[in-house]
Amino acid sequence: MIDLIRKSLLTGVGAAVVTKDKIEEAFDEFVKDGKLNATDAKIIANKIAEQGRKEFEETVVSLLAKLRETSSQADSSAHAKISALQERIRELEKQIAHPPTRKNEP
Repeated sequence: MIDLIRKSLLTGVGAAVVTKDKIEEAFDEFVKDGKLNATDAKIIANKIAEQGRKEFEETVVSLLAKLRETSSQADSSAHAKISALQERIRELEKQIAHPPTRKNEP
């Protein structure tokens, strides 16, 4: 499961890089067409890429927090089940150590 999450995050990083490249390509076209100067295009492209990076990082942090929370809940649930099973084992061991006597048995 961790490997799947890691691959998903790396895919997101790859998408962010591709997106930045596409943004730069689009702004290069605007520069060629004279709709935007090169300095402004670079500034805008960097701002868009930075915002995308921040949003990606926030998503990663949120995802990791949810994973920790889910893992903690699973651990608590497993601990409760183990405790219940241990108690059941103790009860069964007591019954084996002191079996009830039946009538008409020596």
